[in-house]
Amino acid sequence: MDNSKRKPFNLEERTLLFAKNVRQFIVKLPGTISNREDSKQLIRSSGSVGANYIEANEAVSRKDFLYIIRLSRKEAKESVYWLRLISGTNRLESDSELSSLIREGQELKKILSAIVEKSK
Repeated sequence: MDNSKRKPFNLEERTLLFAKNVRQFIVKLPGTISNREDSKQLIRSSGSVGANYIEANEAVSRKDFLYIIRLSRKEAKESVYWLRLISGTNRLESDSELSSLIREGQELKKILSAIVEKSK
């Protein structure tokens, strides 16, 4: 794998990069009513993955940590949902960027699921 394409090991940086990449993708979408509404939801959920992860790392108890990590995982799942919806309702010249975002959202969900399982 090319070093310029390597994913950050630090999960805070990786979730930030995911949110940035989602925003860069959204500006390329046609300005339809449905794309605007779906994009708003996607922007919120993609940003919340990292925001909740950062908050979980500052949790005051294990129970609090698990709750917030689960919220982060939920937001990753929701982001994948919105990306799939956008994929299914648009004819895009290149689906590779969208496919990559969907894959990254799924990977983040799996990572957060593993954190939940190991923290129980």
